[in-house]
Amino acid sequence: MRTVSTEHKRVDIRRNDTVKVMTGRDTGKEGRVLRVLPDEGKVLVEHVMTVKKHVRPNPQRNIKGGIAEQERPIQLSNVALVCATCGPVRIGHEVRGDRKVRVCKKCGTTLDK
Repeated sequence: MRTVSTEHKRVDIRRNDTVKVMTGRDTGKEGRVLRVLPDEGKVLVEHVMTVKKHVRPNPQRNIKGGIAEQERPIQLSNVALVCATCGPVRIGHEVRGDRKVRVCKKCGTTLDK
């Protein structure tokens, strides 16, 4: 049996970031982060790790039955943030002005909007 720690882990990837999958069955795919799950150490990426799910019809919620495709969370260690100029990079932190920002380790550009 696995025990899950309840502490929050620091995650450098945020919602709406573009990430590239480095390992796993979807290696090489890029997508937008839909959700970050820091307690599990996972992210939900658009069009990555899609699985088929059987859905029961529910007329009250206006859901048609059948087989639907949906994304499953992928491990944080298997994705890399994509810099606009360099591609997939590691993330550093710097204080610029009065804000702490995420910085590309290759070219030094700010990754925060």
